[in-house]
Amino acid sequence: MRFDRMITAVDAHAAGEPGRVITGGVLDVPGATMLEKMAHLRDHGDDLRKLMLREPRGYPAANCNLILPPTIPDADAGYVIMEQVEYPAMSGSNTICVATVLIETGMVPVVEPVTTLRLESPAGLIEVQAEVRDGRVVSVTFRNVPAFAVHLGAVVEVPHLGSVTVDVAWGGMFYVIVDAERFGLRITPDEARDIVRIGEMVKLATQEQLPVRHPENPDLTTGVTIAQISGPAHAAGSSRRNAVIVSTGQASWDRPESWTGAIDRSPCGTGTSAKMACEHARGRLALDQAFVHEGILGTTFTGRLVAETTVGDRPAVIPTIAGRAWITGFAQYVLAPDDPFPTGYTLTDIWATASAAGE
Repeated sequence: MRFDRMITAVDAHAAGEPGRVITGGVLDVPGATMLEKMAHLRDHGDDLRKLMLREPRGYPAANCNLILPPTIPDADAGYVIMEQVEYPAMSGSNTICVATVLIETGMVPVVEPVTTLRLESPAGLIEVQAEVRDGRVVSVTFRNVPAFAVHLGAVVEVPHLGSVTVDVAWGGMFYVIVDAERFGLRITPDEARDIVRIGEMVKLATQEQLPVRHPENPDLTTGVTIAQISGPAHAAGSSRRNAVIVSTGQASWDRPESWTGAIDRSPCGTGTSAKMACEHARGRLALDQAFVHEGILGTTFTGRLVAETTVGDRPAVIPTIAGRAWITGFAQYVLAPDDPFPTGYTLTDIWATASAAGE
């Protein structure tokens, strides 16, 4: 039987967050940099993202990464990150999954006890140190792109919620961060539906009232694309607890049913970076101080600010994030010529919006 596409992938999760890694079936993508390759996929090859992340091959909380040849000399591999409504320039949990898959499948030379990798993301070069024991990756630490706060303690007016105080920061994506206590939330799994609804509403209001762009590379993002609910830690030894809400559709004030998304199951690497940038800007987090961040499942990433720098004219910090991923399966995803859903589909029982085949 002939297939229109055959995609080889390794499924993994980092601290609970799924991160599928495409290792075969796509030879390369046009572009002189990984950012240009990301833009080409977004503008001319988005059918791959839809095929892998929508039903019947995907689901709302899924992420996907495409391994590509790097464009930076001496980099070990490049990767493009795909999520439900965007191509993030950087993602921590996905980076941890990519590094784990590259090492445990033998795609890169492996050195024990520490394998060092240089991975090219659309946001830039990411340096990775993976602790390897008996061929298994037991910890991944990566040096993220510089993070910086844009707004601290800004007030946005959110329909149905009132005045809400927020922070806005870049950690590889632009986050709006709001305190859980403002809404009586403890960030527990039973609160997931309320967390998503509140996060999507706050994000939509922030997009409208606090426009932001990256000062050095405006092509990286079009503004705040993700929300983080932040609260006190639950476990002794942890610093904070968070829930990051990943949109699964385009939210709109006139469609309350669109205020839905999927919570990042992990503590979120770029979200942790953004939160640490805010804490440092307030004088509450020093360099080289461990910042143990809990996710909604109680799993943790450990962040650390290793240096101060600038991005454009903004003070910034360089974070590292440490966490672990586990491979959960190996698969070949195929598209038959007569498959009625070549770009998948969504239904509003679990997705924010519905789409028919081919849209």
